Amino acid sequence: MARKLKLTRPELKRQRDSLARFERYLPMLKLKQQQLQLTLVEVAARLRAAETAAGQAQRKFDAYRPILRDTAGLAVETLAAPARVITSTTNIAGVSVPVFEGVEFPPAAYSLFGTPPWVDRALLDLREVNRRKAELDVVRQQHARLQRELTKVIQRVNLFEKVMIPQAREAIRRIRIHLGDEMTAAVGRAKIAKAKVGEEESAAASPIDGLGPADAAPESPAP
Repeated sequence: MARKLKLTRPELKRQRDSLARFERYLPMLKLKQQQLQLTLVEVAARLRAAETAAGQAQRKFDAYRPILRDTAGLAVETLAAPARVITSTTNIAGVSVPVFEGVEFPPAAYSLFGTPPWVDRALLDLREVNRRKAELDVVRQQHARLQRELTKVIQRVNLFEKVMIPQAREAIRRIRIHLGDEMTAAVGRAKIAKAKVGEEESAAASPIDGLGPADAAPESPAP
């Protein structure tokens, strides 16, 4: 439910203070919006590059799939699975986002003589697939967080530009009109009151009705 506007001087000051705050905050929001939009362009380019690299690594490894059954019980997928994805965090336009640093894999302990010669290459290629996928996942997280923040900032910019600032300006206009009308009415009442006081003073100072110079008391005779 909307707050009823009070047409008073304290409310006028409150609305002016709010308008000044909104107009001071709006440029900062727009600057943040621009920073996020530029950063998202860069992250989107990195995302496309990461998707391309992951796809290329996957296609390279797919050549080994028909012969994976010939690894004499060696779990290539298990040895190629990341033990830990290493990330750090950075701040972009006030948003904390993850940064891909690398991947740790478990030690590859298997017999070099008891496995086919292509296993080493297949393991390295599959690890590259998983590393690329891990990097792609982190870049996607970056993009998603920045996009969410940009959406919030755009909503705030629209709220300030289309709702808060116009409302404050309209409230100030209405209050000023009301206070101006009150002042005009007060001046009018003061003039009327002054005129009445003047009339009363004039009436009090005028001679009594019906008495003229002839009716004045005669002067006493000289001794």
